[in-house]
Amino acid sequence: MSFFKLRSIFSLMVVSLAANAVVATAAPVIIPAPPKLSASAYLLIDADTGKVIVESNSTTPLPPASLTKMMTSYIVSDEIHEGRLKETDLVTISEDAWRRGGTKSGSSTMFLNPRSQVKVIDLLRGVIIQSGNDASIALAQHISGSEESFADVMNQQAQLLGMKSTQFKNATGWPADGHVSTAYDLAILAKALINDHPDHYSIYSEKYFKYNGINQPNRNKLLFTDKFVDGLKTGHTNEAGFGLVASSLKDNMRLISVVLGTRSEKQRASESQRLLAYGFRYYKTHALYKATDVLNTSRVWGGLADEVKLGVKKDLVATIPRGSHKNLEAQTQVDNTIKAPITKGQVLGKLLVTLEGETIIEQELVAVEAVEEAGFISRMWDNVLLMIGGE
Repeated sequence: MSFFKLRSIFSLMVVSLAANAVVATAAPVIIPAPPKLSASAYLLIDADTGKVIVESNSTTPLPPASLTKMMTSYIVSDEIHEGRLKETDLVTISEDAWRRGGTKSGSSTMFLNPRSQVKVIDLLRGVIIQSGNDASIALAQHISGSEESFADVMNQQAQLLGMKSTQFKNATGWPADGHVSTAYDLAILAKALINDHPDHYSIYSEKYFKYNGINQPNRNKLLFTDKFVDGLKTGHTNEAGFGLVASSLKDNMRLISVVLGTRSEKQRASESQRLLAYGFRYYKTHALYKATDVLNTSRVWGGLADEVKLGVKKDLVATIPRGSHKNLEAQTQVDNTIKAPITKGQVLGKLLVTLEGETIIEQELVAVEAVEEAGFISRMWDNVLLMIGGE
């Protein structure tokens, strides 16, 4: 992402800059229609901006299968981060975890032995890389006492993350009535995994994990065919079909794709690749403004300074079609009358960024620095000026 200056237009409320700025409009950028995938639902977003680039049925609740384990691993990482769990803690593998998720279950497994003790970090790798149902159940029971109680924690965490259409019934994704999520919710979860627990997110890029003498490959085939893909998770049941949540970082732009309900392992990989290729080919994430940039200044009444510098609270980025940055316009709208004292970060207006007439960003405009109140005489004089219509 490279920083650049936007051409700016200004509303009548702006005091300190000329209101008659002229902006030459470039020709609209034409890009092809997004790919249509053979999947029940799919989504492509920019991980930094949240921009939805492609979507189909992305808010339709569907069985997530082992994509559920993304939440299982998130909670494990969160427990470690909060100091309630250590990577080196030993977890006793229950008969239940072995029976329902182990070798005899016929499902994806870490091949754990019942009554054995296994380090938390090894189980976490078993969940992420091997999609082990036994590892998932064992961790759930260790953290919450039972898988049912752990599912309650999963649902509470989903709500905190903003996953509004997700309901978990277990830690594995094994079919259960009402166990559903959406492509959009799973993208939210993927983003949280990347941002909140970067140390453990690196496990998602590991191609193999050997435990109990058995070396298993990561089920995410894109890790072996695309050097830019560094996660995340696969899922499959007869009910759900084949699903894949993938994340790819290229030229400082991270995209997250979610594909649900494909017919095969090969198809979920190829359809995910099509989404990612489209996003990187036709879109780009631009850094518009830094939090330290002064975007405008405005008159201050009754202050030790005559004006206040205005900017945004955090760095501002936008994901837009490649080549369309020439059509971006920024408009600042500032409060008509600003009186001291002013605190740093105080909201004094808003910034609108538009692309070809459509507002794509609306952000608060804040004071970059504080302005203290002036003495009594100066304040009285400014009040007189205000009453007679300003300077």
